[in-house]
Amino acid sequence: MSGIPLQGGHGAVSAGVMISYLEFEKPVAAIEAQIAELRAAAGEGGEVDISRELKRLEKKSFDLLSSTYSGLSPWQKTLVARHPARPHFRDYVEHMFSEFMPLGGDRLYGDDEAIMGGLATLDGRKLVLIGHEKGNDTASRIRHNFGMGKPEGYRKAIRLMELADRFGLPVVTLVDTSGAFPGIEAEERGQAEAIARSTEACLALGVPMVAAIVGEGGSGGAVALASAERVLMFEHAVYSVISPEGCASILWRTAEKAPQAAEAMKMTAQDLAKIGVIDRIVPEPVGGAHRDPAAAAAALAKAIGEELDALSRRDSATLRRMREERFLAIGEGL
Repeated sequence: MSGIPLQGGHGAVSAGVMISYLEFEKPVAAIEAQIAELRAAAGEGGEVDISRELKRLEKKSFDLLSSTYSGLSPWQKTLVARHPARPHFRDYVEHMFSEFMPLGGDRLYGDDEAIMGGLATLDGRKLVLIGHEKGNDTASRIRHNFGMGKPEGYRKAIRLMELADRFGLPVVTLVDTSGAFPGIEAEERGQAEAIARSTEACLALGVPMVAAIVGEGGSGGAVALASAERVLMFEHAVYSVISPEGCASILWRTAEKAPQAAEAMKMTAQDLAKIGVIDRIVPEPVGGAHRDPAAAAAALAKAIGEELDALSRRDSATLRRMREERFLAIGEGL
């Protein structure tokens, strides 16, 4: 990955944002480097009018970015979903929710910062919000365990879902994890049981639940927070039972085959919508959510609000039946 600071251009990047480029974005990076150089030259007091050339290059960059992102392969989408600058749970809290009161601890062992949650307000709606947090720098990624939940994280999620049920509050989850933490200490504390009970708690809820896959949706660690009656997914997010590298290592004994594995696994939002794993694709800004987190959050907030409005008219029995039916119907017509 390489990166250069940009100052905007066709609404794709906020002023002064440092963009890290993925390998397939190199042609875009070259054009945007020229844009940065032109702006730097103009800032040094150059007398030549660069406005026309700047507009031409900005349009060329935007058009190339649009065409590139309209034809991403599953592996390229995986790289976008893992982009280090992609917004995470705390970013969505900042952009989407007018109020957020975090609640910690599972009342059994401790607090897991890989899974965060609490009481929140979305466009005037009171709800319980739960999600994975990966962190955005070395220190915070270590603190949040790269978004890989431990048993106490999933038990905290269960506690929050029970709280939502008790007070009649809808539940919204933001899923973004490569998978639950596989360390021996997690297994010793009952990782599999915690994941299973979290999944069960989702299915048993008597209040509306909307889940959104905002980055990576990895294995049972994702399903444990995504067993809702409505599952949304960002345009360039991925959702799968195993990572492409893990799949490739099993099938071909090498992680180098990960791009082929990603293709075969049908892990993109577009593929998963066809077989009923997800219900709705949320569009991202051109170039991915990391280029304009505020716009991505606005699109997600709108989609979640619409789904909550539709579900608010359903009673508890209907909501539980909807979840059961949607999971039993996955894959029909294949």
